[in-house]
Amino acid sequence: MKLGEDYYLGNNVVTISKNLLGKYLFTCIDGVTTGGYIIETEAYNGVIDKASHAYSNRLTTRTKTMFMQGGIAYVYLCYGIHEMFNIVTSVEGEPHAILIRAINPTDGIETMLQRRNMLIAKPNITAGPGSVAQALGISRNINAISLQSDTLWIEDRGLYFTDDEITIGPRIGVSYAGEDAFLPYRFYVKGNKFVSKPNK
Repeated sequence: MKLGEDYYLGNNVVTISKNLLGKYLFTCIDGVTTGGYIIETEAYNGVIDKASHAYSNRLTTRTKTMFMQGGIAYVYLCYGIHEMFNIVTSVEGEPHAILIRAINPTDGIETMLQRRNMLIAKPNITAGPGSVAQALGISRNINAISLQSDTLWIEDRGLYFTDDEITIGPRIGVSYAGEDAFLPYRFYVKGNKFVSKPNK
């Protein structure tokens, strides 16, 4: 069953980011469903977070999606190469976002392999945010789409991880954020082979 709209409206993006571990992320593109359960996330805490695109109320053509009501996709291009899928949370005007860094693939793996130009399923099929988006067919074409849609959605299937099964640490690739680069806003499932590096 899809997570309801209220799930995304909480104002603690860090708590939601951790809670998303074990939730199932799906897309249905051209009639083909692909997905798996989320095993790695990063929280971006709005206007006070120097690592966030919306830091200091930075409102641009790209970031305006972040300022919308939670429960939609924020998809942007990184380094001119990789599409990056984020979940917008909280209320309108409070630009919280959660980057999905890795999933454990379960559905539509053959299609994922084709999208990733891979012959066999290796851990990097959905390890790292660019790989997740490519494998699931997520692009900027569906930026701002509702997570209640039949194109992109998240389900709770009763899979949960205990605190002992989750590692919490600093985010990856945000050294520009100064002291905020060390905030413990990255969450991942210990020992899962699809987690991006470093995984220790």
